[in-house]
Amino acid sequence: MSLKVPRAGGPDLFKAGYKHMSGLEEAVLRNIQAVGELSEIVRTSFGPNGRNKLIINHLGRLFVTSDAATIIREIEVAHPAAKLLVMASNSQESEMGDSTNLVLILAGELLKRSEHLLTMGLHPSEVIQGYEMALAKGREELEKLVCSTLAPSPLPSKEVLASAISPALASKQPGNEAFLSDLVSEAALAVMPKNVKDFNVDSVRVVKILGGGLSQSRVVRGMVFGREPEGIIKSAKKAKVAVYTCGLDIAQTETKGTVLLKKADELLDFTHGEEKQLEGYFKEIADSGVKLIIAGSGIGDLALHYLNRMGIAVVKVLSKFDLRRLCRVFGATPLARLGAPTPEEAGMVDVFETIEIGGDRVTVFRQEEGERTRTATIVLRGATANYLDDLERSIDDGVNNVRIILRDGRLVPGAGASEIELAARVAEYGAVTPGLSQHAITRWAEAMEVVPRTLAENAGLSAEDVVSALYAAHAAGEVDSGVDIEAEQPPAVRRVAEPESGRLPVLDAYAAKDWAIKLATEAAIAVLRVDSIIVAKQAGLAPPKQQGHWDED
Repeated sequence: MSLKVPRAGGPDLFKAGYKHMSGLEEAVLRNIQAVGELSEIVRTSFGPNGRNKLIINHLGRLFVTSDAATIIREIEVAHPAAKLLVMASNSQESEMGDSTNLVLILAGELLKRSEHLLTMGLHPSEVIQGYEMALAKGREELEKLVCSTLAPSPLPSKEVLASAISPALASKQPGNEAFLSDLVSEAALAVMPKNVKDFNVDSVRVVKILGGGLSQSRVVRGMVFGREPEGIIKSAKKAKVAVYTCGLDIAQTETKGTVLLKKADELLDFTHGEEKQLEGYFKEIADSGVKLIIAGSGIGDLALHYLNRMGIAVVKVLSKFDLRRLCRVFGATPLARLGAPTPEEAGMVDVFETIEIGGDRVTVFRQEEGERTRTATIVLRGATANYLDDLERSIDDGVNNVRIILRDGRLVPGAGASEIELAARVAEYGAVTPGLSQHAITRWAEAMEVVPRTLAENAGLSAEDVVSALYAAHAAGEVDSGVDIEAEQPPAVRRVAEPESGRLPVLDAYAAKDWAIKLATEAAIAVLRVDSIIVAKQAGLAPPKQQGHWDED
């Protein structure tokens, strides 16, 4: 009798339920295909003519947006290689707050270009080496393309800052970029610290109020909350503020207590004692000069009665994030116990008022005009909640662009001009590089064409004609020639670094573009390094098999 010896590897290597894919066909090319599908999804949303995606997430919430960061967050990508791209895009979002779509379409194009090299017989390590050399050369050349620098000192004027962030907003809200960039620059300059590199994007809030039109949006120097104060006091000036994270109510005992009451008088004394204690707390607070209380939890009816009687306004703010922000604005310390705040714990607000915006009563905390404020709020108006959400995402990108430009004021030509110039220069470098790496360097240069090509396609122009016209213009020394999406006659190309016939220049932040090119190439290299995919059996017990129908017995 012969014993059956299990083969090394093969089906007996892994537990039942494992999936193992390896080799060029099964792993590498499949990964490239999956990444290509992901980049194709967001590619049509790139640039000012990018189309919106309508996404319904797993909770049934509706999103109508062209923002790549939101799209990939809500579609919940499952493929492991595509997840590497999502991670790179998330890194771009957290580091720069903009250009997430550039990372996705560039990485997708780099992998698509490498597919031909791999099927022709090049080893992935040779493609990787070529891409790394091309990236180093590309970043070096991008630095030479800087056409203007926004100096952080002295502080740029509202107009200069607005024109610098306008192209980023134009790609999200075409037609409204001038108005939105004015709002963002006004809000950013209102909260600008002495050292501009300390500018915090959280200092600019957005409050969305339905109704009206975008033109009715404005900046408020302070904080706006979409609810009224709880009591009858609705306004105050130069008010002392106390912030409490605990509830303003009669305290409940931590343990169960039993009270033996023998007479009706004892019952009356018992309730009076509680009321007197609560009144004592609020009298103590009123005596310390506090005119406004911010409550982070519930407010009891009895507490509200005492506060109204003592002329103290009270506003309920349930968001811990907003509560922390308010403490920063007022210079107050949040208190976890009822009682008068010490002078160090109390804050101050110049103007506290309740106003009506489009039928909604809102509470405003603001500084006097002319003073520098710690927080500015952009009050956005619009017809639908989805439109307001999209505007908020655009504003967020605009504020992040302010931060990028203030930290590194270098600007490079936009509208695909920088990418075409990089493609031409890196292709030249590839032509003189010995060895097999030169093929990958050339492919990296060709992949850069995806930006002007996508801009042209999304604008309904002939991509081939636009790209060839751009190469011709750049060969003639016009380094800042980019795609003119508003052109009526071909070729749709114009100089984008200088204002032309009433149109603003199209400039991109150097730091965001440099970071996006680096992350896209690294994500593509990470996918090319993979030669096997091993998927473990998913955890969880299978449901028991039913004999017949469960309801028959």
